[in-house]
Amino acid sequence: MTSSRTASLNRETGETKISVEINLDGTGQYEIETGNGMLDHMLAQLSRHGLIDLKLNAKGDTNVGWHHLVEDTAILLGRGFAEAVGEARGITRMGHAYVPLDEALALVAVDFSGRGYAVLDTHLGEGDMGGLTPDLVDHFLESLAQQGRFNIHVRVLAGESNHHKAEALFKAMARAMRMALTMDPRRSDDIPSTKGIIG
Repeated sequence: MTSSRTASLNRETGETKISVEINLDGTGQYEIETGNGMLDHMLAQLSRHGLIDLKLNAKGDTNVGWHHLVEDTAILLGRGFAEAVGEARGITRMGHAYVPLDEALALVAVDFSGRGYAVLDTHLGEGDMGGLTPDLVDHFLESLAQQGRFNIHVRVLAGESNHHKAEALFKAMARAMRMALTMDPRRSDDIPSTKGIIG
C-alpha cells in the first residue's frame, strides 16, 4: 500500500467554520456534527458503509438557512477526499453500487478521474428531510464531486419516502466510493490511467 491516505483540513469564512479529518483506510468510525441532523445522518452513512473514518465539525450562519453550511461542508469534505487520494496510485479508480432501502432503490457510479463532474437524478421531493431540501442535496453532491475531483452519476430508481431515497443514495455512494478507492493488488503503485496521471 502507498503512504497513509489521510487528510486533515480546516476552512473558516465569514459564514462558516469547518474542520474535517479523513482516513480512506479506516473502519467506518465517525464523529460528525453539523447542526443538521439529516446531514449528519447522511454523512454517517458515507463513513460507515464506505469504511472511511470521518471526523467533521461544522458551524455557520444557519440563521439564514442551511445553504452556506451545506455547501462549505461539501467543499471541504471534497478537498479532503482529493488530498487523501493524492496521485491515486494503486486504486481501483471506478466503482458502482445499487442499494435498496425498503421501497427505495439508488444507483451510484463514481470515477476518481481527477475531473470533478456530477450527473444527478435524485427524484427527491419536499418534506421528511429535516430541513435538508432536495436542491441542497444536489448542490452538496455537485460541490463534493467538483472539489473532490471525481465523477459521480446518481440515479434514484424507486422510492416514496424522501428520507429513504436520500439514505439509499448516500449508502450507494459510500459503497461505490469504497470500491473505487480500494487498492488493487495487481496495480501495485501504478496510476490507473493510460495518461500516466490523474487530473
